[in-house]
Amino acid sequence: MNPAHRPQSRHHHGGGRRPNIGITPDLSFPTPDAPHPKYELKVAYADAVLRAGGLPMVLPYSDDPAVIGCYLDRISGLVVTGGAFDIPPEAYGEQPREGLGPIKAARTAFETELLKRALERNMPVLGVCGGMQLLNVVMGGTLFQDLRTECEHAREHEQKHDRAQPQHPVEIKEGTLLAELCGQGQLMVNSTHHQAARKVGDQVLVSAVSPDGVIEAIEARNHPFAVGVQWHPELLVQTMPVHLGIYKGFVGKARESRR
Repeated sequence: MNPAHRPQSRHHHGGGRRPNIGITPDLSFPTPDAPHPKYELKVAYADAVLRAGGLPMVLPYSDDPAVIGCYLDRISGLVVTGGAFDIPPEAYGEQPREGLGPIKAARTAFETELLKRALERNMPVLGVCGGMQLLNVVMGGTLFQDLRTECEHAREHEQKHDRAQPQHPVEIKEGTLLAELCGQGQLMVNSTHHQAARKVGDQVLVSAVSPDGVIEAIEARNHPFAVGVQWHPELLVQTMPVHLGIYKGFVGKARESRR
């Protein structure tokens, strides 16, 4: 076939060589029918990175500092994903309370070390849902262990309908990096969480809140790109392309930092 007539991929990106983007996978719980754990990654994460011009790379867990260093040497940006589990409260100085969900200690230990070292390198980082919560904890913040039992003013944040559809608005604050990516003012988002940031670290800026006051997005001060969003923008890019701006900004900064 003549190269000029080859069909173009919907992920074609003309902005130069794609930066390697590390993505943390989830780990399945063993069951009687599937006793061996599996790494799992929702297609939407990798698809959003591809659409934004990056090259997604899944990062299997390791407690070996040398392996983590090798990962970081080979990627230019890091996505810390969400999942149906909670961060151990001990990580932010608390004991477990009513409403806390299941814990995945190996995953949290790996992501914590990976995230800390990525931040030390000033590597662009995007935390999604639980990944935003971990970013807040790593930077000295705390969490509501369960919004229903600990935050009286919180409304429903676990939508029952299709997660590719929005649930509620958030207010993006003027002058933030998130406002540069999505525009300031109201943005409709999906909502799939029962925890949220309670107190943010000293070097963390709240960049979006929901109408009930729940923190919906954060970003690190004095860092080129360390952004956390409580929603899943990758699930909304088809129906609300504005959300792809978050991934485009992240991948663009990863491309710059690689130079």
